[in-house]
Amino acid sequence: MPHYYFDIRDGKALAVDEEGLNLTNQRAAEIEAALSLADSAKDLAPSASGRGLAIEVRDANGPIFRAAFLFGTARSND
Repeated sequence: MPHYYFDIRDGKALAVDEEGLNLTNQRAAEIEAALSLADSAKDLAPSASGRGLAIEVRDANGPIFRAAFLFGTARSND
């Protein structure tokens, strides 16, 4: 079973995943990354407009894909 690592990039900070997960295929890794982003997005403060959060997925051979979330707001005119 392939082993995937999910490094979290929050702005310029990078949290490297040292453990990773065994998943059946890349599609399972994509789903895991999307669910992790959705969970992390719940913790963003409303003042975080323009802030980006990404999960960079890799295996033993290197980077595979990047899943990203960008939070932004737009106010309508009153």
